[in-house]
Amino acid sequence: MPPREGHGSGEVVGADEARVTVVGIGADGWSGLTDAARAALCRAEVVIGGPRQLDLLPGTGTGSGAGECGGERVAWPTPLRAAVPRLLAAYAGRRLAVLASGDPMFYGIGRALAEEVGPGALRVLPHPSSVSYACARLGWPVEDTEVVTLVGRPTATLAAALHDGRRVLVLSAGAATPAEVAALLRERGYGPSRLRVLEALGAERERCVEGSAADWSAPAGDPLNVVAVDCRRAEGAPRLGAVPGLPDASYEHDGQLTKRHVRAATLGALAPAPGELLWDVGGGSGSIGVEWMRTHRSCRAVSVERDPARAERIGRNARALGVPGLRVVTGAAPAALAGLPVPDAVFIGGGLTVPGLLAACWAALPVGGRLVANTVTLESEALLAEWYRRRGGELVRLAVAHAVPVGGFTGWRQAMPVTQWAVTKSLSEDSAEWPSDGAGEER
Repeated sequence: MPPREGHGSGEVVGADEARVTVVGIGADGWSGLTDAARAALCRAEVVIGGPRQLDLLPGTGTGSGAGECGGERVAWPTPLRAAVPRLLAAYAGRRLAVLASGDPMFYGIGRALAEEVGPGALRVLPHPSSVSYACARLGWPVEDTEVVTLVGRPTATLAAALHDGRRVLVLSAGAATPAEVAALLRERGYGPSRLRVLEALGAERERCVEGSAADWSAPAGDPLNVVAVDCRRAEGAPRLGAVPGLPDASYEHDGQLTKRHVRAATLGALAPAPGELLWDVGGGSGSIGVEWMRTHRSCRAVSVERDPARAERIGRNARALGVPGLRVVTGAAPAALAGLPVPDAVFIGGGLTVPGLLAACWAALPVGGRLVANTVTLESEALLAEWYRRRGGELVRLAVAHAVPVGGFTGWRQAMPVTQWAVTKSLSEDSAEWPSDGAGEER
C-alpha cells in the first residue's frame, strides 16, 4: 500500500493526518503512557495488538466509560507479518491504532507497518524500550552494549556476539530463553559469564535473577524478560576474533577448507559491507560465507555446494559460529544458481572449469558487483588469466609457508600457492563478450 498523497517519507504527520498511529506500551501498562498516547488510543475506532498488550488497556472495548478505550480490539494472528497488509486493508478508512511493546521501531511492528503504508502515513509514539530499561538498571551505557534478539531467531545467533569482556543484552523469546542462553554459553566456552535475567521491566512485579552460565539452574520465570550477559571466556576456550581469518580448527571440515591466511585475503578482496549478499559457490566447509556474515549482522550469504554431506556440514559450521541464517543450497553450479537473489559479490572456490560456471556468475552480478575466484590448478589458472586479460581486475598469487620441525631443527613447509582473481564489474564490462570457459571440472 503506497503512502497517502502529500506525505513523503521525510515528512512528519500529525494526529489527524496519520493513517495509522503506533503506540508503544511497557509492562507498566496504561499508567506508564503519556497523555498523547492515551488520547490516541481512546480516539481510535480500532486497536490492533498482541493479547498481552490489549489486556493492559482500560475499558471493555465496547465504548463504555469516559477515559476508557472504546474502540474495537483486534489481536494479531499468527504469523504476524503476513497478516499486516490484510488487517490494514480490512480497517481502511477507520481511525486505527496499533499497540507495540516498548519502542515500536526497535525490533517491533513499526518496521512492518512502515514497509506497508510508508513512513509518511505513520504516527509513532514510542515508549522506553526494554533495552533502555535494562541499561538503566544495570548502569550500562546503551551505546556500548551489544543487543541480540532471539525473538523468532535461533539461539545460535548469540554465538557471534560472544567476546571476552563484552556486555550483551539478549531479547528473549519467552520464559525458556535464559536457560537456552546459559546452555549455549557453556557449549561455546563462556560458562564463567555472569547472567542477570531482568523480568517485567517497569512493572510492579519487576525482578532480577542472577547467576553464572556454568551453574545456571533457575526455573523458568516471567516470559517478558531480557537476559544481560557479562561475557567471560573460560580458560582454554578458543578465542574467535571479530575479523576474517578464524583459526582453521574453528571449522568442521574434510579438507575442503579455504585456509586461514588465504581466507583472510579472500574476504579482504570481497570487501563485505552491511546489507550485502554473497554467493559462495563451491562452499566446501562454508568458511567464506560464514565469515562474510560475521562481519556485520545484516550481511547475507548463500553457500552452494553439490555434495550433500558437505552441505550439511556447512549448516553445522554456520550454527556453531553464530550465523545460522546462512542459506545452504545443495546442487551443482551453474544449474543450482538459477532463481537465487541477485548477489553483491560472488566467490568461486571450486568448479572453475565447469563449462559455463564463471560466465553464469559474471552475468548474475550487477554493475559494481565483485567477483573473487581462487584456484590451485594450472588449468583453472589459465582460465583466470584469460578473464583477467579481458576484464582487468587484480590477479595475484598467494603463497604461505609454515614453520615445521626438521629433525632437531626448524624449517619451512610451503603450502600450495593459490592464484586469486578479483574484479569489480563496470558498466562497459557488463556488455562485453565473455571469454570461453574451459572444459572439465575442478574441486
